[in-house]
Amino acid sequence: MSSIILMVLGLGGMALGFFVYSKFLAHVVFKLSDSFKTPAEEFEDGIDFVPTNKFVLWGHHFTSVAGAAPIVGPAIAVIWGWLPAFLWVTLGTIFFAGVHDFGAIWASVRNKAKSVGTLTGEVVGGRARAIFSIVIFLVLLMVNAVFGVVIAKLLINNPGAVVPVWGAIAVALVIGQAIYRAKMSLALVSIVGVIALYFLIYIGPSMPVSLPESVAGLSPSAAWIIILFVYAAIASLLPVWVLLQPRDYINGLQLFVGLAALYAAVLIANPTVVAPMINVDVPAGTPSMIPLLFVTIACGAISGFHGLVASGTTSKQLAKESDARFVGYFGATGEGALALAAIIAATAGFASLADWQAMYHSFGQGGVLAFVNGGATILSAGTGLDMAVAATMLTVMAALFAGTTMDTGLRLQRYIFQEWGEIYNIKWMAKPLPATLLSVGTCLALAFGAGGADGSGGLLIWPLFGTTNQLLAGLTLLVVTVMLVRKGSPTFYTLAPLVFVLAMSLFALLIQLKGFYDKADWFLFTMDLVVLVAAIFVTLECIAALKRAKAEMRLSSAGD
Repeated sequence: MSSIILMVLGLGGMALGFFVYSKFLAHVVFKLSDSFKTPAEEFEDGIDFVPTNKFVLWGHHFTSVAGAAPIVGPAIAVIWGWLPAFLWVTLGTIFFAGVHDFGAIWASVRNKAKSVGTLTGEVVGGRARAIFSIVIFLVLLMVNAVFGVVIAKLLINNPGAVVPVWGAIAVALVIGQAIYRAKMSLALVSIVGVIALYFLIYIGPSMPVSLPESVAGLSPSAAWIIILFVYAAIASLLPVWVLLQPRDYINGLQLFVGLAALYAAVLIANPTVVAPMINVDVPAGTPSMIPLLFVTIACGAISGFHGLVASGTTSKQLAKESDARFVGYFGATGEGALALAAIIAATAGFASLADWQAMYHSFGQGGVLAFVNGGATILSAGTGLDMAVAATMLTVMAALFAGTTMDTGLRLQRYIFQEWGEIYNIKWMAKPLPATLLSVGTCLALAFGAGGADGSGGLLIWPLFGTTNQLLAGLTLLVVTVMLVRKGSPTFYTLAPLVFVLAMSLFALLIQLKGFYDKADWFLFTMDLVVLVAAIFVTLECIAALKRAKAEMRLSSAGD
């Protein structure tokens, strides 16, 4: 099987989705209007509410939602064969992720940039909001705690990535000042910024940085995790234009350059896909493809975390409502392109089927390692790039996106605590600094309290991330659908994906529940049960709200 065929079909389908389907959604479903005053204009404060150029905002949204997940999920899911992963990523991007991200931004912008959790309270009801906020908090806790571990491991395994990963922060700070203070040309700043990033990637392998075996009594992994959370706390308190926006924007450009290089290498080398189309000989212990495929690949097809970013930070920076299509739908398209690259690297970056099977000897194997090793092999074969430099480039790509997701995730977690402070009249919690400290504290408590001295506790509840995250996506689409009903807009285009995602997620939760019971893993069994009950309750509440909205529309039509 030629990898070029996968690339052309996948990217071609996603391009059609953006240029055709997203226009239909903008005009017929969401009915965007630039006469509508966005929250960024109405509440501009120079900190969180900042009207932003759509290209810069796209960079923020895209890199915040991308992270390492669209690499890890697809590069694990190919264990069932390349075809199921390819179809879910391609069709999911077009009909699921694009609609979800676009719709979440629109819904938040139309409601003063309120988060999806707050919107649930207004659109569905207070009880649903209270329970939904627990699901949201769990997703953010999982993302922040786990990505800290992921980045720490990447920096330890590839010391040559340390200089470019941390150097990118300095580049972002300069870019923010150049764009907002010096008012320099965005094109010029973008070119210089990308050159600076790739120069850092080039010199990284020659300047490796490794932490000593003990840092104040901590292991290198634990030390990196604490350093990362200190940085993320500072970043979450800074105005978005100082670091968050420019860091996400330049990382977005860097990713597209990296993806272009990888796809160009595919065109030149045309590596053969050695993995089976459908793997009928999966390793022992591999779960059923249905429904686990649809929760193993979340980011890259559809992800509830995107709705948190869309309604948490992106909606506060949208300058014009029409920009929601480019930022939301095209942001999802960019992530789909990354997931497709991960599939190609993890199936065509091996010399033989035996080599591929050696990597995928059990479920959960592959992931970032398969992407970096396979992608570096393709890059080296297609462009002549040194293997060490190619591996560093892909490692930095993964680490930078995990870092930007962690930045945004901690800021969103801070927003959750602030919202709780306002809802329950806890004045000190509603302030940014205490809310940030609570966010960092809960993440570190999970990391070290559950994981011990190495800080890997976030991995303990990670098995629940896929299902919890996809449930969040379905519930976000439910909120958007209720809003569309009340506005008299077509609902099929959000209702169809939400029914599918909720069904697959609930099915997966039940399968996992049985698995945890069989293993006598009572902690995860309890967590799974809590998420399952919460999801069912919020779903019933949303269905009731949907029925009420339809009844209100019928009464309104009868009155007219």
